[in-house]
Amino acid sequence: MAEHRRGANLPSIGGFNRTVVLDAVRRSPDGLSRVELASRTGLSAQTVSNVTRFLIEAGMIAESGTVVSGRGKPRTILRLEAGSRYAVGVHVDPAVVTYVLLDLAGTVVASSTTSTPTADDPSEVVRTIATAVDDLVAGARVDVDAVLGVGIASPGPIDVDAGVVLDPPFLPRWRDVPLRDALAEATGYPVLLEKDVTAAVIGEMFLAGESSARNFAFVYFGTGFGVGLVVDHEPVRGVGSNAGDAGHIMVDQGSLAGTPDGEGTRGEVGAAVAPDRLVHVAQARGLALGGAPAGVAAVDRAWDALGAAIDAGDPVARGLATEAGTVMGNAVVLIVNLLDIDRVVFGGPFWSRIASAALPAARDAIVGSPLLVPKHPVVVTESDRGADVAAVGAACLVLDAALSPRASTLLIRR
Repeated sequence: MAEHRRGANLPSIGGFNRTVVLDAVRRSPDGLSRVELASRTGLSAQTVSNVTRFLIEAGMIAESGTVVSGRGKPRTILRLEAGSRYAVGVHVDPAVVTYVLLDLAGTVVASSTTSTPTADDPSEVVRTIATAVDDLVAGARVDVDAVLGVGIASPGPIDVDAGVVLDPPFLPRWRDVPLRDALAEATGYPVLLEKDVTAAVIGEMFLAGESSARNFAFVYFGTGFGVGLVVDHEPVRGVGSNAGDAGHIMVDQGSLAGTPDGEGTRGEVGAAVAPDRLVHVAQARGLALGGAPAGVAAVDRAWDALGAAIDAGDPVARGLATEAGTVMGNAVVLIVNLLDIDRVVFGGPFWSRIASAALPAARDAIVGSPLLVPKHPVVVTESDRGADVAAVGAACLVLDAALSPRASTLLIRR
């Protein structure tokens, strides 16, 4: 286990004005002058000068050339030093634990995976994750003092205040695991714990920057089916920070319900599109996916085989993915109506393998639904964060806390 240490965590950045300036520079790939920073942030020229001096000395921004704009002295451009700080993201999945290392700009610079340890011995869970985090940072040749912290994305339900993973249905032996504080003690880094759906939506919002939609739904297709929500640029967490369970929405499942005619087949969307169920349906329809799946790892292998069949144009595989996309879209219509949102993003660990057929079907089901209430256009797209979206989102929890100018997130709290 790693020697206890404390990295360059958020108090070393400190100060609301510093986060305001740093966030403005981060959102401007071409850089900003001090005059432009003052204009964008509303801070005085003297404050901007003092803050930028601090950030330059901390190595987080750098002067990068000058520009001439009209009369007067050329303006010095300030740009983000992406490699000055890093954040680790950890996604706990029933099959694997995924680890990513992001730089200050949100770029993945290293990643790894380990098998998900049983939680019969919580200390073994912590040892496995702590060792993998240390190896990830060391393998990337990153100074531990440059790591802002670790974000963990876990299936719910979780107790965010206590930092405990309670009893996720797909991790039957993970019960009351005090992951946050134990991992902080083992690594010496500040640690944040978040539900995987919420982590994914925060990552999507953070990395989109200024182009991020003000209100949108993130359809998270993993071992379970969830929907992360952003309303007025804020993630919806709920009272217990366990918002997002959408699997119990009742929809017309069509032929996925298993009836011969597919008529009158209403049921829960989560049960209808669960990856293990879709694998069984595919095999029942004659697709050879490597034998009957038994266990999480076997489902993952069969899912890869299903994805390969979809890519190869197999009509049965593509038809199944289309049906799954339609069922998901039918469920999302209810959320679009409820919140009057104009953007829906699909993603998650199991999404990419079926996306080529499922996304058009989901889009058609949403925008063409006779039940759709909003009269404005609804954009239906997919995340470009890939299968690691939850791990990336977990790291973005740390970056968001460090870079976003909100008084409630200026410090990472253990």
